[in-house]
Amino acid sequence: MMTTKHPLVTVSLLLLSASLYADNRGKLIFEDDFQRNESQETKEEVGNHWTTNSDRRAGGNKQVDLHDGAIYIHRHPSADHAVSVVHAAEFRNGIVDIRFMLENKGDSLGLDFADLQLKTVHAGHLFRVTVGLNKLDITDMKTGSMSEKIQTLKKGGKLSPEIRKMLATKKKVIPVNLKTGKWYDLSIKIAGDTVSVAIDGKKAGSFASEGFAHPTKRMIRLAVPKNAVVDDLKIYSTGGE
Repeated sequence: MMTTKHPLVTVSLLLLSASLYADNRGKLIFEDDFQRNESQETKEEVGNHWTTNSDRRAGGNKQVDLHDGAIYIHRHPSADHAVSVVHAAEFRNGIVDIRFMLENKGDSLGLDFADLQLKTVHAGHLFRVTVGLNKLDITDMKTGSMSEKIQTLKKGGKLSPEIRKMLATKKKVIPVNLKTGKWYDLSIKIAGDTVSVAIDGKKAGSFASEGFAHPTKRMIRLAVPKNAVVDDLKIYSTGGE
């Protein structure tokens, strides 16, 4: 086996490898390493064109904090909804890479893909990948629970046993074993009607459902029911029809 002892050659090879790896993931359309500071501590200053639902859902109380080069998301006691941290990200097929940490039992992080131009679903919800300490959920909301037809039936108390059975097919739950206070690398690949998830480079699971193939994912929401810490987000478009 040929080896090299020259540090410059080693660094060059590593950089080349990283470059090739990025190219293989598709076109980078958005990234954020959250390496910035807030000017004050009382109001949210997420920056980089991120928005949140704190004004509408938490009375303007701060739920998102930037420090130590990461974004700390914490649901305020007054909030009537999970924290939603939103950014535009338009693609058809793609890959989302993100680092995350769950600090407490019961915490989870959801990555919610949406298209607000689609009026047949509530709030543009297409699908969501949610990771907790013990389970990973991959859910098709477009043709499942967030369909406006399903929402109307649910509000009217008219969900039949057949519909409930159908809704159960729109979600896959995969066991995982994660630890509090530890950083993990999460990778989500969307290819046609299939969503595949890897944690720390190892495949955790995949699920196929028609809602995943929606032609335009226009935004991504970090959905946090309690608490989560996020860093190093990258979104790639891999094209496709």
